[in-house]
Amino acid sequence: MLLVGFPPEAALIQKGLLKEGPSDALLREAKSMRYSQRWFEATALYRRYLADFPTSSRQADARFWLAASLESDQRWDDAAAAYSEFLVCHPDERMLGKEARLNRVRCWGIRQWDNSAASRELVSALSDGLEEVQVAAALQLAKRQDRRSIEALQKGLRLPATEEACRLALQAFGIQPDLGGTSTSGRFLVLKIQEKGKPDVVTVRIATGLARAVGSYMSDEQLRQAKVKGVDLGRLMDEALKAPRGTILFSLEDQKSRITVITE
Repeated sequence: MLLVGFPPEAALIQKGLLKEGPSDALLREAKSMRYSQRWFEATALYRRYLADFPTSSRQADARFWLAASLESDQRWDDAAAAYSEFLVCHPDERMLGKEARLNRVRCWGIRQWDNSAASRELVSALSDGLEEVQVAAALQLAKRQDRRSIEALQKGLRLPATEEACRLALQAFGIQPDLGGTSTSGRFLVLKIQEKGKPDVVTVRIATGLARAVGSYMSDEQLRQAKVKGVDLGRLMDEALKAPRGTILFSLEDQKSRITVITE
């Protein structure tokens, strides 16, 4: 039963209200080594804790931080194996479990050129129950132009955190990204408007989904130039979604001002 308002065990120990046991002291020392970036010592202490206190309620934390310390020490194969052991031993750890699966993919990605087992594990991760893990594995496999990653890369277009990376990866395959269902959240068109003879630039941000509104900031002369140059304002949202962030879609000017449209 959770007693609301009672300080956690660590705080009670720090205040001298609860005596620190040997397991707490060992974990504290391991954490200190980890914070000092003394990864080898930290991993040794976490392993000792797991061996000496097998029934501790803090086994999950110790096992996760053992894997994280191995990863920080660039022992990629050992770290991936430790993350796998954590997932097997603690299947109910949701937050740390997700982090472990993503971190494990990163380790496999680094090792995929030199370790065939790591490549196989990345392919297996394409079927993971978490879509974010599938996409993370696909982005790693895409570095080797493995076409088995394409389906998951398409899924990644719907996730704001991976939308840009997946678009670029698909384009590297020579594939025009499928924008059906793609999220436009977090994507903007940036209008930079500079009046002639004035040093200041006015910046206006418009959500990509409202791309048609760009025309309302343009003069008749600029609209005419857009038509001559083949700028299709009706398809501006599609063009913005296809282009990497920072792309200048077009730049137009009349006698009074210049307007430049950039993806963000």
